Amino acid sequence: MTIAPEQADWFAETFGLIADNVEQAIIGKRTVVELVLSTAISEGHVLLEDYPGTGKTALARSISQTITGTSSRIQFTPDLLPGDVTGITVYDQKKGEFEFHAGPIFANVVLADEINRASPKTQAALLEVMEESNVTVDGVTRQVGSPFLVIATQNPVEQAGTYRLPEAQLDRFMIKTSLGYPDDASTLRILQGVTSPRKEVPGIVTPETLKTMTEFSRGAFVNPLLFDYIMRIVNATRTAAEVRLGVSVRGALALSRLAMTRAVSKGRTFVTPDDVRELAVPAFSHRIILEPEAEFDGVTAVDVIGQVLLDVVPPAENGTA
Repeated sequence: MTIAPEQADWFAETFGLIADNVEQAIIGKRTVVELVLSTAISEGHVLLEDYPGTGKTALARSISQTITGTSSRIQFTPDLLPGDVTGITVYDQKKGEFEFHAGPIFANVVLADEINRASPKTQAALLEVMEESNVTVDGVTRQVGSPFLVIATQNPVEQAGTYRLPEAQLDRFMIKTSLGYPDDASTLRILQGVTSPRKEVPGIVTPETLKTMTEFSRGAFVNPLLFDYIMRIVNATRTAAEVRLGVSVRGALALSRLAMTRAVSKGRTFVTPDDVRELAVPAFSHRIILEPEAEFDGVTAVDVIGQVLLDVVPPAENGTA
């Protein structure tokens, strides 16, 4: 199904209203808000590598409030068990049967705070639910919220007592980004509102609206030359001298879906090379593993992606049908 121009206009208007509403709680971070919303609409998940106190919890809460959905927060610690995330089956003596007690993963927006502080076994409890949007406990598979978005955080400074996320789990995050500290003007606005109650944003859309937006985003036209462009970028990350492990096929799919959502959020019915270029870093940076020598020399995944984008020539076509 190819999206119609009027559907793209509705999508862009609704997307702007949602972003405006979330920005009431997350001041001065419009770009990140739009990126996270695009990920949610693209049925992906977000990894936030950020400092404490930058608004990660407020971001998850404001998104769930905006879409009138449910939200939960899981504080990952070394003693957290998989059942604490997914839920457990408990025997009810009065009823004489087993009952399932759902874990916090059963929500529309789940904040997995400091995910790298939990053991690998507990981290692995997220693998199925992030990929399939369902949980299997004691042989019974149950659907989680729909739409479903995991916002996981990790602290880039304090690494004591942490467990590095394995590549298989990192690959399941559609994007990696950072809120960062607000600028001076935004900080001043936050300080001036310090005596006000905690900001609660109103609900303006329903979860069904978000699902409709997901369907519309899949209707954006992608010129075959753009798919070839994405493939060439991915191949270039795999063959770069500084790279030990390049971008996976899942990463290429993530970039394609994000580019389609971004195009429609701008009111267009087609994807352009600019959509691909502007989303390459958040979609690819966490999927690239560098050679030890390159890391020692100060090379980063962002540097590699930037060089790849300079080397790989984009198609001349603008993406229109």
